[in-house]
Amino acid sequence: MDHIQLMGLEAFAHHGALPHEREFGQRFVVDVVLGLDLSVAAMSDELADTVDYGRLAGDITAVVQGDPADLIETVAGRVADRCLQDPRVQEVEVTIHKPAAPLPVVAREVAVTLRRGRDGSAR
Repeated sequence: MDHIQLMGLEAFAHHGALPHEREFGQRFVVDVVLGLDLSVAAMSDELADTVDYGRLAGDITAVVQGDPADLIETVAGRVADRCLQDPRVQEVEVTIHKPAAPLPVVAREVAVTLRRGRDGSAR
C-alpha cells in the first residue's frame, strides 16, 4: 500500500477535560498517514487521480478547530472520519500531539495515535 503523509499540521483549539483548557485553548499538532493506491496518479500526473492534500490539510485543521472535545482521542477519530470520506483512502493513521497537556511531571507532550480502515475498524 502507498502512503501520503501530512506531518506537523498545527491548530489552536479548546479541547480538554479541564475548565482552563476549554477556556484558554492550546496548540495541537496533527500527523496523518493515508494508505491508498497511488499507481494511477503516478502514471497520469493528474491531481484528480490522488488526494488533494492541500485541501485535506485545510479540512483537517478545520476539524481540529471545531467543536471542543474532552479527549484528543475524540478529535483523532473525527480527523480519521474526515480522511476516510475519500473513497480512495483505504486506511488512515492519525496522531494528535498535545504539547501543553497539563501533567504533574515535566514531559515534552502527550500524543494519541489511532488507525482506522475503510470499515471503521481499528487497525
